[in-house]
Order: sequence, then structure tokens, then C-alpha cells
Amino acid sequence: MLLPKWYKKHFKNNLFMKIILIFSIIAVFTTITFSYLMFLLMSQPVVQRQLDIQKRTVESVNNYMQNKYDAVQTMMRDVYRDSELASNTSYLLEHPYQDYVTYRLDRYLNESSITTDSVQFFRNKLEDDPDIRRLLLYSSAKQQLYVFNERQNFNIISTNAARSLVPDALYLEEASSVTAPNIWVRKTISLADSPMFSIRVPINDKQSLRNIGQLLVFYDAEHIWESMGDYKDDFKGNIVVLSADNDVLFDSSGKLYGKKYPYPEQVEAVFSDGEEVNGMMITKLTHSQGGFTVLSAVPEQELAATYRGLRNMIIIICLICILFAVITPSLFISNFAYRAHNIIRFTRKVKNGDLAARITDVKEDELGQISKSFNDMLDELNLYIDRVFKAEIKQKHSEISALEARVNPHFLYNTLEVIRMRAISQGAPDVGEMIYSLSVLFKSYVHPKSKHTMKDELEACRLYLELFRIRYKDKFSYELHCPKELEGRVVLKMSLQPIVENYILHGMRTDRSDNHISIQLFKEGEILRAVVADNGRGIPPERLQQIQSDLLHTDSSSQSFGLRSIHERMMLLYGAPHGVRVESEEGARTTVTVCFPDLGEEEPTYV
Repeated sequence: MLLPKWYKKHFKNNLFMKIILIFSIIAVFTTITFSYLMFLLMSQPVVQRQLDIQKRTVESVNNYMQNKYDAVQTMMRDVYRDSELASNTSYLLEHPYQDYVTYRLDRYLNESSITTDSVQFFRNKLEDDPDIRRLLLYSSAKQQLYVFNERQNFNIISTNAARSLVPDALYLEEASSVTAPNIWVRKTISLADSPMFSIRVPINDKQSLRNIGQLLVFYDAEHIWESMGDYKDDFKGNIVVLSADNDVLFDSSGKLYGKKYPYPEQVEAVFSDGEEVNGMMITKLTHSQGGFTVLSAVPEQELAATYRGLRNMIIIICLICILFAVITPSLFISNFAYRAHNIIRFTRKVKNGDLAARITDVKEDELGQISKSFNDMLDELNLYIDRVFKAEIKQKHSEISALEARVNPHFLYNTLEVIRMRAISQGAPDVGEMIYSLSVLFKSYVHPKSKHTMKDELEACRLYLELFRIRYKDKFSYELHCPKELEGRVVLKMSLQPIVENYILHGMRTDRSDNHISIQLFKEGEILRAVVADNGRGIPPERLQQIQSDLLHTDSSSQSFGLRSIHERMMLLYGAPHGVRVESEEGARTTVTVCFPDLGEEEPTYV
């Protein structure tokens, strides 16, 4: 139902809009199709380049691992090539170290030549390669570890099978391979649990060819990062080095080292270059002799990020083409849009009170007729305002003047001054003080200031309250509180004094000594709130309901003239939410709240 109505409203009788719609659909479809095909053609080289980076990174890591493996193998080959070194190494692994020292001394004395020291040979190998963390010789016969560390220290550690699991652990790992450092060996030599990999080579007696021990070299796995060279900042995903048992020897993410690789299906991938396995692009190289595997796993989403810039560029170009294809035909109706905007702009002017605004449009089409009707409506509205609204406003101003006349009588304050001096001369200073306060109060009514501020209104209340404080001595007290920044705010005259007068006449209890009234001023947003609170007789519920009804529906017969006059003036001049609100509890209290508009410190204007 909605689509036919929308079509009927916007397209059925508008041929130009139909052409624009059809042309836009064709242009959008053609542009999107062409952009998608271009993206497919251009993204493949980007993906292939990233796969090449992954492959070269894997090759770099594999070359590093192979070099370390070959270095250890070469180390043992150098031993076997030197008959004297091979003989000394065999003697070292089959006899106590003290006997080995004696053996070398004897040969030196008998043969008068310096023999090759096996300990110094391996110490030199450790010094030649800074990547080595530990170099160990294990003696199967003596069940001892000869440990060389990076500080060129040489220690002998006993690993008797009765007290250590090292012999059993090394017996099970006699094959030449690249593995994670054996945990029992690490604990025995007190090696920190940092990323490392070990290369093990069996040591055989050159004469009998029987196994007499093992050579273990522990390498710092963190140096694998350096082997990546310039590729370490460009490769994606994760690169790991795995042992033959799928133990993680190196992990570029730093999360899997020392654990079993959790994705065996990646290791078992048939191809070694760019195979997709469970949403991952796999590149791997396996070293058959060392038994280690270098594997790169890149999520397809991360691989797609490599051509994200290309995709975004194509999308931007596509959007620009679409916008151009759609906007260009739409320029033909820009004249109508401009004229419609003029109508809206002038409508807003009228909304903001500018009833003199007119639309200039001499054309006779639909927009021209709307403009002419709008201008005619404004003319009729101005005539109606002149006839009715202005007359009503004048009537309201007359009512306000009448109200102020009723609540602002002119008193003969000069006469009161004569009476005050007479009272003082007769020995009644308290009467004189009361008359003085009343005289000043009346003077403020007869000679009003150009602007009446909150300070002036509170002073009128204070003078009035002083009269009754003197009259009732210690039975009555009052409190006025107004923040300094609110004293200069412009308010209506006689907006608080009638409320105080109501309390004196109807609320105060002359039989009590704790009568109290307070006036507190607050600013809440754009409203000044005056709260007049007393502890007097309160108002009976029926009378309170009548007063509240009078404030909502004011009329001349209301008995609450003071409150009604304040509230009516507020509503006439400023409207809601300004005015008077009364709350009371019979026998306990009465609170009258007056809400003023924040007119600043300028004279308020009546409109």
C-alpha cells in the first residue's frame, strides 16, 4: 500500500523524476559492476605480493635455523676430523675430569707437544656464536654434564640416575634433531625459562663408533626475529617454528612458546606455499634432517586487509562516479529547489515574528501560486492583528495599570514625618522608628525608580517587617537572603511585599514568641525563584484549595487580592511557568513561591 502511494505522489505524474530514477539506477548498477571487476583484477597482485613476503620470511627463518643446525653438525665434524681432539673428547666423556687433566699432562710430557684441549675447543665455539645461551657435553658413562655458559664459565654437574631424570631424558632423545630444551636439563643447569631451542648431536667414539654422550647447544629463540630482516615489519599473521613433535620453539605472537601447536591440520597441509586451511593461508618449510618446521599462518581477513586501501580507493571512486551520474541530471530541477528553499526561509522568518516578510516570485507555476497565497495570508494576518490582538494587548496593559494603582496608593509621607518627630519629642522613640520605616516605604511607592530591582523589593519587605518587629518586640523575627549577583535583577514592583503583608495579617500568632518568616532567592536556569516561608497558622485545606483555584482562574470577586494581583501580572506579562504557587500545612507553616523571569539588569518591556 505504501509503495503505490509513494509512487503516485512522486512519480506518476512527474515524467522528469521517472527519467532521473531510471538513469540513476542504470548508472549506479554499471558503476558498481565495473568497480567490482576492477577490484578483482587489482587485488590479486596485492595478495600475491603479500604471500611472497610470507614465503620469503619463512625462508629467512628456515635459513637461520638450518645455519644453526649445520653449525652444530660442523662442530662435531671438526672434532672427528682432528684425531687428537676426538681422542681427548672421548677420554673427557669416559673418565673423571681430574683424570682428563692428568691424561693431557702425561701426553704433553711424553710427546713434548701441546695437545688440543677439548674444553677450550668448545669454549671457543661458544665464544664464536653470540646466539648460543648454553653448550653442554653429556657423558653417558659418567652421567655428568659439562656446561659452558655465555660468560665462558665451565661447570661439571653430576646427573646420577638415582637422583636425576636427566640420563633417562637424554637417552630417549639421542637422535640428532632440533627440539625445545629438555625441562630436566634446564632445571639441572638452572637455566631461566626464556624462549630457546636446542640442537642435539650424539657423540660417538671415533675408534669403536659406540655412543659415549651427547652435544647439546641451546640457542636464544629471540634472535630468530633478527633473521627476518626487513620482512619482520611487513609479514602478516603468525610465524612459528615447530619441532618434530609439534612443540613450539618460536612464536611471533609470543603466546604459544613451550606448548603443543594447537592446529595440527595446518602442519599436515599437503602443499607448502599458499594453501588455504580453515580460513588460514599456510606457508611452510620442513627440514627433514633437523626435524623442524617453519610455518606461517595468515587469516584470510588479515590478508584481505592488505588490499583494504585499494578497496577503499575503488569505493571512493565508485561513489564519486555515482554521485556525478545522479547529481548532474538533478541540476535541471535546482531552480525549483532554490525557489522552494526561499519559501521555507521566509516561513521561518514569519515563525520568528517577522510578519513583514514577503516572497518575491513572479512566475505563475505551482511555486509561484504558493508564494502569492503566502503573501496574501500574511496581509490578512497583519490586518487581524491590528484589529484584534493589539486591542487585546492594550486592554491587558490597562488592567495591569489598574492593578498597580490598587496595590500602590500614594501616601502623604511628609505628614508621617511630622507625626514621627512628634512621637520622638513625646518620648516614644519606638513609635518614631515605626513611622520612619513606614514613611520610607511610602516614599518608594510615590516616587518609583526607573527600574525596580530585587534589592528594592527586598528593602520594601524589610521596612514593612521592621514595623512589626518593633511592634511585637521579641515575639517576631525575619530573615532575608539574596545572592549578591541577583540583587540587581529587574522585577515587578510589589511582587513580594503583599505576601509578607498576608503573613502579618493572617499567619502570625501573637501568643507565641517564635514567629519567623524568611525570604530566600535562587536562580534556576532562566528563572529567579523567591521562596517566602513562615511558621504561622497555615491555611485550612478548604481555603488553600480556594486560593489555588483563584490563582488558576482569576476574577475580581476573589478574596486573595494580593496573591492574585501578583500572579495575574506575572501571567499577563511573561506567561507560564512564571507566577505564584502556594503550599501550606494548617497549624504549622505556609510557603509561597514566586517565579520571576531573569530579565537581567535592564528595564523590562511590555509587549
